[in-house]
Parts: sequence; C-alpha cells; structure tokens
Amino acid sequence: MPSEKTSHEVYDITIIGAGPAGLFAAFYAGLRGMKTKIIEALPEPGGQLTVLYPEKFIYDVPGFPKVLAKDLVKSLTEQAYQFHPTLCFEEQVLALQRHDDGLIQLLTTRGEHWTRTAIIAAGIGAFQPNKLDRPGVAEFEGRGVYYFVRHKALFRGKRVLIVGGGDSAVDWALNLKDWAQEVTLIHRRDQFRALESSVIELMSSPVRVKLFWELEAVHGDQTVKAATIVHNKTGERETIPVDAVLLFLGFKAEVGYLKAWGLEVDNRHILVNGRMETNLPGVYAIGDIAENPQSVYLNLIATGFAQAAIAVNCAKAYLDPQAKVFPGHSSEKRL
Repeated sequence: MPSEKTSHEVYDITIIGAGPAGLFAAFYAGLRGMKTKIIEALPEPGGQLTVLYPEKFIYDVPGFPKVLAKDLVKSLTEQAYQFHPTLCFEEQVLALQRHDDGLIQLLTTRGEHWTRTAIIAAGIGAFQPNKLDRPGVAEFEGRGVYYFVRHKALFRGKRVLIVGGGDSAVDWALNLKDWAQEVTLIHRRDQFRALESSVIELMSSPVRVKLFWELEAVHGDQTVKAATIVHNKTGERETIPVDAVLLFLGFKAEVGYLKAWGLEVDNRHILVNGRMETNLPGVYAIGDIAENPQSVYLNLIATGFAQAAIAVNCAKAYLDPQAKVFPGHSSEKRL
C-alpha cells in the first residue's frame, strides 16, 4: 500500500517505548517543536521502573542522591507531557515498514500509525524473569515467592530470603534491611555483579550474607514458611524459617522480532552509530536496546538520556536540513 495515500495523521517523530529514555526523548522532541507520538505496550509509562521495581531507590541519576523509581517516572512524565504528545498505551508495535516516499508505517495491536521518523526506546525488549526450577518455587509463586517487588509494604516485618548477586538482589537487600524483620541474602559465588559501593554497604549491614549457598527447596502450606538452602562446595544443608523468597536471577529478553523489521541486530541489541541511527533511514534506537559497536555499552538511565537528546536532534536535522543538530541550551528556551 503506497504510504502517500494514507488518510492517517502523520507525525514528525514517533517514540516506541515510554521508559525513562523514551520519556526524555518525547520532552526533547517538544523542545525542538516536533509533532510527537508515544506508543507503549504497557498501560502506563515508566517501563522497567514501573513494572519491576517502582519502590526501589535509584542512585545513579544525576541530580538525585537517591530517588524512588516511581518518583523518577512521575517527574519524567510531567516533563515529557509539557508539550502534549499523543499517547498510545496498551498498544504493541508489531511491524515497522519504511516506504519509498520516506514515510514510516507502524503496525500495532490496535491499528497503524504513520510517522516521518521513529525512535525505538524499547528497553530490553519483551522480557521474562529467569525462573528457578526447585521444589516449591512454582507452587508458591505469588504466595511468598517473587521475581520482582511491586509493593515494598508486603515485606514489612517479614523474614525475607533474597537469592542472587546482581544489582537487584543487593539493592533490595539494602532497601528492605530496615523494613523487614530479617533479611538473608544467598549467592552461589563469592563475586557480585553489583556496584562496588553497594556491595561494601551490604557487607557492613545487618543483612545476613551467605556465599556459596543456593536455594534447594521452598516449604509452606498456604504461604511460604521455610526454605532449604545448600552450600555448593561442602553439601551442607540448612532449613531456615522465611516468609518470602525473592529471586533476582536476571531476565530473558526477546528482540528477534526486530530483525523482521529490517533492523541490524546483534545478540540482544539494535546496532546504531554515534548519531543513534539504525541501518534504516529515519529510524533511531536509544537506551538499553541500542548498541554502538564503536562505543562502550553502559546499561544506565543516564546514558539513555544522552542518547535520547542525540537521536531527537539528529532526527530534527534529518527532517529539516536547515535545522541545527545542536539548537542551543534548554535554558535559552521558554517552556
């Protein structure tokens, strides 16, 4: 179907994903006077911050010594909505097609959208937590076994067992140490994949840290009552009373569908250059899902913000060759 015949409204820029990077991109597009649309598969903005850990503190966002994820999303949303972008929630993009006249057609679960440029800010793509196949784990999922924390209040005064050695495990152990009755963290190795400062704080905190221990089984009746853990070097077993088991074992991300869009994908990332351009003209990628082979990959919100500004400014210049890529500082503009 030739795109010039469509009766649909055409936007200057459409942002796929309303996580932190996508929200900041929408704000910056407003600064540049671009007609903007956001398409998000979830029912609300925030991406992983909203779905996985709304009540978790984030420590590496400039200007905030620490900030709750849900509060950061609230501020980013207020910032992005200043320019009244068109919002499409609970709508998943299924296909992207670039037509000969340069217009981009997005097919979604609810219809189609047309845009002159697009920014893919889809986080890590479709994701599911890595599950643990141990007795009792699946049985008590949602009744004491959890793969992420939506409401911190659920663990007030509880005996909590945390399994994992990454940022989520360490951060939640520190977050809950003054909230829960007792927090125990087990990790199958003696090396953590978390920030060094967080590990130092963890090791000097009241959290009981047990290295080289793994979860063997979860026990209970209507809810979790205990867990059996095993030392993976000595074989020693211990059954400890717990009310909740938090499993932070990473996620499986699926981005294979992006190859069908004609995008160059390596492993779990869309390949981009220094202008955040993909191999498709007018299509950009930012945030966790984007990787520049010539640069260092940092899975940080702060990095996503910078990429959003680069992508939007380059998209503006792509649409209007007379426009400057760098328009000046935001302090020179009236919002």
